[in-house]
Amino acid sequence: MKRWDVIISGYGTVGRQAGRLLLERQERYRKRYGADVRIVGALRSAAGSYDADGLTLDQLRAFSADAGAGRPEWTGADFLESCAYHVLIEAGPSDIQTGGHALEAMRAALGGGKHVIAISKGALVADYPGLSALARENGVQLKVSGATAAALPTVDLLAYNLAGCEISLMEGIFTGTANYVLTAMMDERLSLTQAIERAQQMGIAEPDPRFDLEGWDTACKLTILANAAFGAPLRLSDVKREGIEQLTHEQLAAWRAAGLVPKLVGRLQSAQGRVEAAVELRLLEPTHPFVHVRGTTKAVRVETDTMGELLVIGGKSDPVAAAAAALKDLEHLLQQSG
Repeated sequence: MKRWDVIISGYGTVGRQAGRLLLERQERYRKRYGADVRIVGALRSAAGSYDADGLTLDQLRAFSADAGAGRPEWTGADFLESCAYHVLIEAGPSDIQTGGHALEAMRAALGGGKHVIAISKGALVADYPGLSALARENGVQLKVSGATAAALPTVDLLAYNLAGCEISLMEGIFTGTANYVLTAMMDERLSLTQAIERAQQMGIAEPDPRFDLEGWDTACKLTILANAAFGAPLRLSDVKREGIEQLTHEQLAAWRAAGLVPKLVGRLQSAQGRVEAAVELRLLEPTHPFVHVRGTTKAVRVETDTMGELLVIGGKSDPVAAAAAALKDLEHLLQQSG
């Protein structure tokens, strides 16, 4: 039985869910893939924890709950370079300007011949081309499902289900928080502030929700998708962007009266070898399929040359879904190694 040792970096909310799910699925990995998968390391900004035989759920909980747990000298790339492992799951905070510690960790892992499963978007936004090249040079894989709308299939939809097709358009509702706020404002006539407060109470919006509401989250996902799925070297600054933070009751009332439904839509359009990306506040007619995408639900629509149009609606928007998407990537690695 092949041994697979995993380190989870950025052991916060999503990282903890990834750790829990992985340990719960160990028997599944053994039966389906003949793989002995263990979490040998967990890393956060101030400390790391490592056990070559594998960390238990109790050990991981203790490391998460106690700020003083772990070894403070085990941090960053030094930790990764001193540990033996096969796969890094990177779930740290996203720094979309520099890539931050996540970029450092991914470079260290890929450069050392380790597979990387990215949940953190920042490093991919900052330098996807460099990370992808590093993966190719070292014969390993860079997987990004958890960073591109989580439970909603995006990269894999194009790479697996639509392999061989020419994709002319990919558009979608990629940010569940923004969609929930718009739905609450239109359907329940809440103010923007009221909708945000409810989303925060539900745990689906950050204390500072501007990243989602101003379109940055969708723009980041488009940047990653353009690079990973279309092979287009787009940067975040290439994405035209608008958000929903300035909407008023008067605008919403006028759209309601006209039978229009506002949605924050991300779009990637490919034509003549050129890919363009934009985040747009679109006013949709009642017949558009995205009109029925309410609450935190997400959706993606793809136009192809030979398979026609495809529409996928659904997928949770929470830390468990993001963690599950990352472990989907892990299962793909296990499948390919069998």
